[in-house]
Amino acid sequence: MTEPDFVRSFQIEGMNVRGRIVHLTDVADRVLAAHAYPESVSRVVGEALTLAALLGASLKFEGVLTLQTRSDGPLRMVVADFSSPGTLRACATFDHDAVAALGGVPTFADLVGKGSLAITIDPGGDMERYQGIVPLEGAGLAEAATTYFEQSEQIPTRIRLAVATLISRGDAKPHWRAGGIVIQNLAALGGHAAPQPGQDTEEDWNRASILFSTIEPHELVDPQVEAERLLFRLYHEDGVRVFETEPLSFGCRCSADRVSSVLSQYPESDIRELAEDDGFVKATCEFCSATYAFSPDELLRAQAAT
Repeated sequence: MTEPDFVRSFQIEGMNVRGRIVHLTDVADRVLAAHAYPESVSRVVGEALTLAALLGASLKFEGVLTLQTRSDGPLRMVVADFSSPGTLRACATFDHDAVAALGGVPTFADLVGKGSLAITIDPGGDMERYQGIVPLEGAGLAEAATTYFEQSEQIPTRIRLAVATLISRGDAKPHWRAGGIVIQNLAALGGHAAPQPGQDTEEDWNRASILFSTIEPHELVDPQVEAERLLFRLYHEDGVRVFETEPLSFGCRCSADRVSSVLSQYPESDIRELAEDDGFVKATCEFCSATYAFSPDELLRAQAAT
């Protein structure tokens, strides 16, 4: 049985075109329902979560891929990251009143205003981090990410993202679901194999892109539309090869030790002032909403030990 949260790679036969498709069910609902963001904010966070999975699954090493938007609009920042081999998390910072003032269905441009999308790859260890930054332009994160690949990586790319709430039979409330798909023209990099004699790689890419453009948003989030079914509809005339699914899950890297390490860097006077009425200094993770509590003396002991 297919995992409810997965990424699956595929290859269009006879073309230097490969891609990935992502379905997020439990992960999307875990992230978005827990934060209870306004619907318009949740949709952008869901897109970021899906995009992180689509791009992070291409990593060939243990590492972290992070997407981060910064902008001057009501939705000031969105952060989503993918940690190998397949854990995701995301959160947002926004002005509640300004988002509410936009009404029920604001455009992406209304939400973010002017800003940028940064894509950071951290291989960990002694390896150097890589970061690319592009403007937040167009109708959503998919367009900004497409610009990143075509300008920074010189890889022709097409991306579609979708986020929706669905009500399953027997459920009392709707659940979030997200999905996405990407194709890339590997011929720009020499491809996975040398072109056949007489093969027109530009025409191949044009054909793949035109078929890709027929994808409807509901096809990426409808539980009845399996990944194989969508790929068959798109590319059955050419043939499409799908690879094993890779499971995805929610995961947060926060821990009591990490939070304590940050708080213990404050001066003693600040630590004691941060203590609440019950005598504990508390911090809540923006990603998973876990709350950590420490006594001031505990933090001061950790400070003295460093």
